[in-house]
Amino acid sequence: MDLIDEDTEQGGNTPEFSVSELSGAVKRMIEGEFGFVRVRGEVGRVSRPRSGHVYMDLKDDRSVISGVMWKGVAARQQTQPEEGMEIIATGRMTTFPGQSKYQIVIEDIRPAGAGALMAMLEKRKAMLSAEGLFDPARKKALPYLPEVIGVVTSPSGAVIRDILHRLRDRFPRKVLVWPVAVQGAACAPEVARAIEGFNRLSVGGALPRPDLLIVARGGGSVEDLWGFNEEVVARAAAASDIPLISAVGHETDTTLIDFVSDMRAPTPTAAAELAVPVRMELLAFVGDSGARMTRAMGQRLEMRSQRLRDLSRALPRPQELLETPRQRLDVLSDRLPSALIRLLDRQKLRLSEQSGSLRPSVLTRALRSETQRLDDRAARLAPALSRMVSARREALARRSDKLSLRSVQRDIVVQSERLSSMVRRLDDAQRARVEAQRARLDALERLRETLGYRETLRRGYTVVRGEGKVLTTKAAAEVASGLEIEFADGTLKLGGGAGTRKSGKTPPPEQGSLF
Repeated sequence: MDLIDEDTEQGGNTPEFSVSELSGAVKRMIEGEFGFVRVRGEVGRVSRPRSGHVYMDLKDDRSVISGVMWKGVAARQQTQPEEGMEIIATGRMTTFPGQSKYQIVIEDIRPAGAGALMAMLEKRKAMLSAEGLFDPARKKALPYLPEVIGVVTSPSGAVIRDILHRLRDRFPRKVLVWPVAVQGAACAPEVARAIEGFNRLSVGGALPRPDLLIVARGGGSVEDLWGFNEEVVARAAAASDIPLISAVGHETDTTLIDFVSDMRAPTPTAAAELAVPVRMELLAFVGDSGARMTRAMGQRLEMRSQRLRDLSRALPRPQELLETPRQRLDVLSDRLPSALIRLLDRQKLRLSEQSGSLRPSVLTRALRSETQRLDDRAARLAPALSRMVSARREALARRSDKLSLRSVQRDIVVQSERLSSMVRRLDDAQRARVEAQRARLDALERLRETLGYRETLRRGYTVVRGEGKVLTTKAAAEVASGLEIEFADGTLKLGGGAGTRKSGKTPPPEQGSLF
């Protein structure tokens, strides 16, 4: 009894909780008291694991509170948290029993005023500038007259209409529009994808690759234009192989894409003016240049012609150039007969000298010497031929041992079959050709008979002749002394020894003689 009283005095009436029960009670109390809060602070450590959630610390000069933003909420945020950025976070307080800490589940974040946005912008600008993305040396020159212009903007705004209208006024070009959101959370990723998509188009493909890109948006507040200050947009513009003009906002608005683009336009209309020249000015310039070139060419030709005329005065006349050669030709022609006579005399003298040294005895000795030399060679020729024939016979015998009649006979059989096949094919081809020619001849004969006047006679028409001529009118038939009427089966004569004769080879009637 004493022990029971002693234990009761030590424990009292305090209930006992498990760790989970106590943690759950604390969680319910905090979530009940702070169901919806807004916290202003500076972003400290920011962690983005592969799950897509964002973990961060919110701090001021004295305290730190943990914050978590789930993956779906983080994807919807227009402004992403960065270390050192001052924000206003909206969410609800809760606890994490696994680590015995409390935290805020963030539903929305906003920069704490324009000053915070400007500070973050300056930080990004300094980072990108340090990487060399703003270097003027890496900027590409704009094409003078692009064939295709790609425009990244909203398809429903006034910007695209202004650009198209300005291009149509200055120099009409093909325009490809990539529709994107120009503000909000979807702005930055869509603009970056549009720039990358245009650059991935292949040259000469079904969809032409633009020669120039224009990223355009109308004016607005800093928050409205913030999508063009995102790092992903700036890096996509810097990595573009196609020259890019940024035309975001009005003349006083400045975004990060303006610094990395190859050219900045104060307005979308000005971007269209930078993209193409004025066609009428080009035509006027070309016309003026053509006229100047024509005038310069005419003046140059006139100067050359005058120079040529001046030089021609110093040249001798063609007759004077030919006088000396003509005189030289006359002198040489006078000397030619005597020179030919002297040459002929010298040749006769030389021939007589050579003929004086020729005697029959000399010829006889030369003939005897050549005969003796020929006999000696003939005596040596017979043994040599015999030796060569023997050697050739031995070589032939050695080779004949290696020859086999079987391969020769096989070749003869194969060639005979080929010859027989070719003969059959030749006969078939000749027979087919003869048949084709015969069929053609028959067709021509049928055509001749069809077109002849005798076929017309068989259809009931007649040919009337009188006095050896074909009669084609009634008056000619009345004055004729006799008529001869040719039918398909014969000829009938009327008057002047009328009679009937069978059809023979009658000359064909003249045109218009068939009744």
